[in-house]
Amino acid sequence: MQAGTSAAVRPRPLGGWATALADVLADPTRPGLVFQPIVDLRRGVVAGYEALSRFDPGPEPGCGPDRWFAVADELGLGAQLEARVVSAALAARRDLPAGCFLSVNVSPHLLTDPVLADVLLAEPDLTGMVLELTEHVPVEDTGGLIALLDRLRAAGAAVALDDAGSGYSGLQQLALLRPDFVKLDRALVDHADRDEAKLALAELLGDYAGRLDAWLLVEGVERIEELEAFVRLGVPLAQGFLLARPGPGWPTLLPGVADALRAMTARAAQVHSVAPLVEVVATVAATGDPCTAAAALLAADPGRDVVVAVDDRSVPVHLVRAGLRDGDRSAEPQLLPVSLRVRPATELVEVATRAMTRVAARRFDPVVAVDESGRLLGLVRVERLTLRLAELHSGTSRAADPHPPAADPAAPNPGAPR
Repeated sequence: MQAGTSAAVRPRPLGGWATALADVLADPTRPGLVFQPIVDLRRGVVAGYEALSRFDPGPEPGCGPDRWFAVADELGLGAQLEARVVSAALAARRDLPAGCFLSVNVSPHLLTDPVLADVLLAEPDLTGMVLELTEHVPVEDTGGLIALLDRLRAAGAAVALDDAGSGYSGLQQLALLRPDFVKLDRALVDHADRDEAKLALAELLGDYAGRLDAWLLVEGVERIEELEAFVRLGVPLAQGFLLARPGPGWPTLLPGVADALRAMTARAAQVHSVAPLVEVVATVAATGDPCTAAAALLAADPGRDVVVAVDDRSVPVHLVRAGLRDGDRSAEPQLLPVSLRVRPATELVEVATRAMTRVAARRFDPVVAVDESGRLLGLVRVERLTLRLAELHSGTSRAADPHPPAADPAAPNPGAPR
């Protein structure tokens, strides 16, 4: 063990891996591929697919594709394994649905290896192929990489940078590689609807990507609240289990996704009303003890801070806030009367004015959005209301034109979130 290296970071033994990888490389049908849709959030349609590798059980329990590729790299077989996957993706591209692109993962530090590079250079036309650079180690020969990417782009390929906002895929890599797609790191997507700092960083990366004439793509979207937050932000592309699961062939969107996206987009276009800011909220019955039922929901989802108690007609009656004591949630939830109800079409300035004229103790309570019958639609948080007004006042809000044209990597000058 080298000085300063702890047992906790000692490399895992690779016994059995050499044989397992040799078996995979000896079988032209392995690894298998499945495809996950990448969705145009404005139109509610599939814009492309990501090719994902699938392996049989490996020498280690529960090892996923990432482990297979990492071990192959350690054993000097990384370029061979990635070349196998790229070859399979190129073959699958022949049956790609019209108007869609196909993304395949490649490691930048292996891409210049002739074993992998020659597979791509042998293709005279790479139109519709997106090379997703999944960097986990630094690239030493950046000049060689950029030169190769230029040749592949000349043949029609596009380039995506994975995990933007973390690791080696920072702003410096964005400026150096000039990708056509920027994939937001999953850690910045998870529960972003509850974290304004994550949304601000996504907006920053989207603005930066737009300057580079690139598209922002969020991956790992698994909650409706996350999806709504990114639609409000004007992100053009997304993928995740909430939208469509990976599978053989060319999977379609899950039922109801397209209609939901079009409804979200319509709300997001109403920039001077509170409609784009309405977020889904959990509910409990107002009868009995709503605090007890709300406490269970709050405990099951620590990121949640409020639940709405509704009557038997789904009309909001109370807000149930997580109870805090000394900065944690050891206290009982608080039952608060609903102090302000608005329709989604209500102007931002009107809602802000009404919110700020509430009694001091209720001034920053979430505003309840209701339909014409008074039924609950969701909540509007005062902090988001304030941020939207500030954006509109400064003229920096992208919400006035939240979506670029449809994604098409083959089209000249593809749009990006502005």
